[in-house]
Amino acid sequence: MADKNGPDGTGETGRGKLPEATNRDDELERRRRELEASLASRRTDRLEGKDEAKAATGYGQALKLSSEFIAGVVVGVGLGWIIDRLAGIAPWGLIVGLLLGFGAGILNVLRSAGLAPEFGQGGKPREPKE
Repeated sequence: MADKNGPDGTGETGRGKLPEATNRDDELERRRRELEASLASRRTDRLEGKDEAKAATGYGQALKLSSEFIAGVVVGVGLGWIIDRLAGIAPWGLIVGLLLGFGAGILNVLRSAGLAPEFGQGGKPREPKE
């Protein structure tokens, strides 16, 4: 029962028995070091990159680049077809639109991969993402 000297009657306040507290601190420090070592090993695995992560990233990049190319060609063909219908110059609008779409698709792929400068960057390409 607590009295005016302290909660357990010893008259001591604070951490209690010092050797017992030191043991707890040592155990806590040991566990913290083990956790840091475990986290460090996981971080190096993530930084080095696992094969599955690289494959997933590669597939995503391939899908992105192919969709950029296909979108450029489809838009060029669509605009050429519309020009053919409106101007009555078939098949020249479609042919020119296909060629311009092909060129725009290649330019989109190069920009997306970071190998060509974005519009308004003054001739310096951005750094490619890894």
